Amino acid sequence: MTLTRRQVRELLDENGLSPSRALGQNFVADPNTVRRIARLAGVGPGDRVVEVGAGLGSLTVALAETGAEVTAVEVDRHLLPVLRSVVEPLGVRVVEGDAMTLDWGRVLGGGAAGENRWALVANLPYNVATPLVLELLARVPAIDRMLVMVQREVGERLAAAPGSKAYGIPSVKVAYWADAEVVGRVPPTVFVPQPRVESALVRLRRLPEPPVDSDPQRLFRLVETAFGQRRKMLRRSLASLVDPAAFERARVRPDARPEELSLRDWDRLANSV
Repeated sequence: MTLTRRQVRELLDENGLSPSRALGQNFVADPNTVRRIARLAGVGPGDRVVEVGAGLGSLTVALAETGAEVTAVEVDRHLLPVLRSVVEPLGVRVVEGDAMTLDWGRVLGGGAAGENRWALVANLPYNVATPLVLELLARVPAIDRMLVMVQREVGERLAAAPGSKAYGIPSVKVAYWADAEVVGRVPPTVFVPQPRVESALVRLRRLPEPPVDSDPQRLFRLVETAFGQRRKMLRRSLASLVDPAAFERARVRPDARPEELSLRDWDRLANSV
């Protein structure tokens, strides 16, 4: 059975624990919410799931109930004994570690290409959500799909389309590796303690290969430079990197601003430099 709000508070009180603000801990304390997340993740028997920031195990239990093989990663050593007591009886493997520095090859194991596939499902704190998602997309191909709960503004940036206010560096980088969409909202009332912001559920599916052929390092350098001065026209923000003829070759307007360019526009520009 998934954890109720009363059970979450009891686990904290009985073990002398309190949520860490430094780690951005807000524990999900609503069975309907965690089951909804597990359902949207589309995991079940035969799937391998890794959860980052398992906390007290609320979402972990819901994932285990689907029949999936679950590995729970938690960095807070104070929570680990409680987490283990809640989820290990369900067959969940618990790993202590920081997701940003974790040896993902060791945690996820090897296997032939196409066979070692994992889903990541996680409630991610604001300060690590974007860098972790981008790092996993770029460096951990074994994770081929994700369902992450993040602050609403972060979720909108991850899945934003060109021309929108949320569109920026993370949007372009995500589009290079995956399809992303916001598939739900989560109110602050389901957390202990309650955050001051609404959360979003973002589903990401890794593409078989990037949809463009330019070198990602060159492409992302252009994107980062331009969005670093997003109010400027590209001919000004990229003056040190792109000559006027390159804009013409790429069929990109030099008076455009970075949020107007799609991934394919950035690709043509990178290949024209």
